[in-house]
Amino acid sequence: MEEKKNNITKKSKIIIAILALIIIAGIIITLTVGLNFDLRYKESKSIQLYLETDFNVSDIKQITDEIMPGEKVIIQKVEVFEDTVKITANNITDEQKQGLIDKVNEKYGTELSADSIEIESTPNTRGRDIIKPYIVPFGIATLIILIYMAVRYRKIGVIKTLLKTIIILVVAQAVLLSVMAITRIPIGIVTVPLVITVYLLTLIGLTTYFEKQLENKNKEEAGK
Repeated sequence: MEEKKNNITKKSKIIIAILALIIIAGIIITLTVGLNFDLRYKESKSIQLYLETDFNVSDIKQITDEIMPGEKVIIQKVEVFEDTVKITANNITDEQKQGLIDKVNEKYGTELSADSIEIESTPNTRGRDIIKPYIVPFGIATLIILIYMAVRYRKIGVIKTLLKTIIILVVAQAVLLSVMAITRIPIGIVTVPLVITVYLLTLIGLTTYFEKQLENKNKEEAGK
C-alpha cells in the first residue's frame, strides 16, 4: 500500500514538473516571440472591390492565388447585398492591387479603377481586447461554480476544495495558452471554444475527483 502511494506521488511530481516546464516555455516564447495571432487579429492590409453582382468566394480565391501566390488571404462578402468583396492579407502592394483589379474586371466585366480603391491598414488586435467580452460571463460562472463547490464538498474542507479548484482551473488555462504559444497555433476564432472546452473538461475532472473524496469521507463517517 505504501509502495503504491509512493508511486502515485512520483507520478504526480513528474506530471507537475512537465506542466511547469510547458508553462515556463510558453511564458518565455510569449515574452520573446509573442503569440501567433490569426490574420483577422494581426496588423494587415485590405482592399474592397464593388462588383455590383453576386460572386463566388472560390473564384476570388483563384484570383488571389494567382496574384499573391503563397500569401494567406481572407476573402469576405461585405455590404448588405453581398456584392462587394473584401480581400485581406498581411500585405498588399500597389502592384498586387492593380493585378487583383485587372483580374476581377476581366472575370466580372467590371470597370474598377486602381485610383479609386485604397489599400486600408488595420492595426493588430491586442489579446486583452479579444477576451474582454468574456471576462464578466466567465467571472460570474466561475463564482457560481465556486459557491456550489464550497457547499457540495464542505465535508472535505471548504478552503481546500476552493483552492484546488481555482489553482487547477488557472493551471489548465495556462497550459493551454502555453501549448498554443509553443506550437504556434493561431489565436483566433477557435481560441475561445478551446478555452471553454478545457474549462469544462477541467471542471468535470475536478467534480469526479471531489465526488470520490466525498464518497470516501461518507464511508469513513458511516463506519465510525
